[in-house]
Amino acid sequence: MAEKKRGANEPEPRPIIVKKIIVDGHGGHHGGAWKVAYADFVTAMMAFFLLMWLLGATTEKQRKALADYFTPTLVELKMASAGSTGLMGGDSLTGKDNYPTTGGVGNLSITIPRDATGTKDQGGKAMRAADRQKFESIKKDLEARMNRKGLSRLRKNVRFTETREGLRIDLIDEADFAMFAMGTDRLVPEARALVGEVASVLQTMPNDLIVRGHTDALPYASGKSMNNWRLSSARAESTRQALADSGIGNPRFARIEGVADREPFVKDNRYDPRNRRMSIILGWSRGGSGDASDEDTDAETRAAIRERDDPRRVAQEQARKLDMGGTALPAGVELLNPAAPGTSSKPGKH
Repeated sequence: MAEKKRGANEPEPRPIIVKKIIVDGHGGHHGGAWKVAYADFVTAMMAFFLLMWLLGATTEKQRKALADYFTPTLVELKMASAGSTGLMGGDSLTGKDNYPTTGGVGNLSITIPRDATGTKDQGGKAMRAADRQKFESIKKDLEARMNRKGLSRLRKNVRFTETREGLRIDLIDEADFAMFAMGTDRLVPEARALVGEVASVLQTMPNDLIVRGHTDALPYASGKSMNNWRLSSARAESTRQALADSGIGNPRFARIEGVADREPFVKDNRYDPRNRRMSIILGWSRGGSGDASDEDTDAETRAAIRERDDPRRVAQEQARKLDMGGTALPAGVELLNPAAPGTSSKPGKH
């Protein structure tokens, strides 16, 4: 085709230039993708070494505070807990966290123990072990004092038992020995001396005291104002007063109780004179009691708990309470010498 003739005033047409760029295959290693992967690796290594430094440069309490600080989803659950007072905070090395579960709390990335010593509270066990050592020292000291004061013949009347409440010291009546005058709350001189020695050894520990009075099941005659509940309570108060006179301060007494014949020492025979006794209980140190586990509770206490919670026994006790502690004879008992009409007889009480 013939070229179109250009007019005299038309400009010269511009040339069309086509640029081709050819990428060589050997230039791929100069890209930037590997730099992102390397940066992630360096960041992870930095976090790892920072973690190693923190583990070596902080205390257990500070590590707990760090763990709390970086778990914001559990802030409400751990409010006012150990280690929740801010970064590097914490209130106690063995302080408990108020988690709603019994084991560790956390997620896939971190697990936080209940306290600084592990899943279980070891601090309470250590305190209980220390109490046991002091209890053993008190037993030996009391036996030595009784030998020096001429009370060695009463050693058979003193029993030591570790219970859920603490160290129980039972001062037990026998057929030939009674701590109180018959049917009264007056301590005999020998028993008062024994209580004084007990007070001396109890002053070596500041723990709380519980004084509990017990009687046998022999009832008072119907119509009398006194009964086993009142007698056991009055004897417990008399023993407390004797302990106070021997130097035990009033703030140390946690409870004064009279339980009549409801906790017999000889369970097979509620009329046995050994059921008449005073129990002086030296409580566990605060923090060392808690809820005792089965392995920390002696067999006698476990048996007593089972008996206490037995539904049949509870129902029978509720029925007996209506009698105000045994003002009538037990069911099935026949009197050999019934009183004449208009008179009343009173079984022997100690």
